[in-house]
Amino acid sequence: MLSPLKLKRLLAGAAFAAWAVVAAAQPAAKPNVVVLATGGTIAGAGASATNSASYAAAKVPVDKLIAGLPELANVANVKGEQVFQIASESFTNEQLLKLGKRVSALAKQADVDGIVITHGTDTLEETAYFLNLVVRTDKPIVVVGSMRPGTSLSADGALNLLSAVSVAASKDSSGKGVLVTMSDEIQSGRDVVKGVNIKTQAFRSQWGPLGMVVEGNNYWFRAPVKRHTAQSEFNIDEIETLAPVEIVYGYGNVPRATVDAVGRSGIKALIHAGTGNGSVADRIVPALQELRGQGVQIIRSSRIADGFVLRNAEQPDDKYDWVVAHDLNPQKARILAAVALTKPQTSKDLQRIFWQY
Repeated sequence: MLSPLKLKRLLAGAAFAAWAVVAAAQPAAKPNVVVLATGGTIAGAGASATNSASYAAAKVPVDKLIAGLPELANVANVKGEQVFQIASESFTNEQLLKLGKRVSALAKQADVDGIVITHGTDTLEETAYFLNLVVRTDKPIVVVGSMRPGTSLSADGALNLLSAVSVAASKDSSGKGVLVTMSDEIQSGRDVVKGVNIKTQAFRSQWGPLGMVVEGNNYWFRAPVKRHTAQSEFNIDEIETLAPVEIVYGYGNVPRATVDAVGRSGIKALIHAGTGNGSVADRIVPALQELRGQGVQIIRSSRIADGFVLRNAEQPDDKYDWVVAHDLNPQKARILAAVALTKPQTSKDLQRIFWQY
């Protein structure tokens, strides 16, 4: 005959075994992903199925995008929210801030596991990099767009969105910064650029993708080494306005009049999109020196797609107290400077930031 203690242990063990069988039979809870829609081609519509390049962007609401892709329900519990409904070339600093604050607020919610932002492709790389700098979270944030509207033949938006939700729902995406999923590739929001305006394989990085999405599975090959998101010194919750930063383009026969005009607009920094290794025409150098003397930060970037700007090559940056943008293109250099200069920064501080981010 069993003692009361042994009987109690036996019953407890049986109860645990029964619970384990029931628990094993229950399907695992799906992750919760919020899709924030901002418009763009992925929400576009053309007059016919053959209109892949001529169409109206930002026409389809997020609820319709999600409803048109029932496969999303196999991946995650997906909710949509319409933040904007615009073509991305019309994005402003104010809209970046609004979007960033909403992403930050969602990332703090215990019932949100990942966030996807649908976005027009023209400035997608700028928004992705901005979020990479200012949203302090390890939760996956994925920015996605398409090169063809959903009404066209061989539209790419549906698969891109499914891949984005798959990446955002996966724990293995955590801590890798803001990501971009286009054409089966997982790109870093810091590195990715739009390199073609008419092909679906439009987004690339000179350093290569982080990984790929194949049939809903993530395959990773490298990880970002630059500071981002949870490790960033910048916090969207503390930023109300971005610093005024403008870009001036370098080219043959460039006059200094543009630099002078932009310099009078109250900017805190000027990005010079130079030729080659961030080269500056001889007649432009004095104008930039004058602006630096007035307290405007001068940042040398390059209009060249690949490579990076070397400090003190082409121009004596130490002597002029200028900053180099490293491998950031002019539009991304503007984003970083606009964020960094929300706080007081010396040129040495700013150069350190450009090396680290």
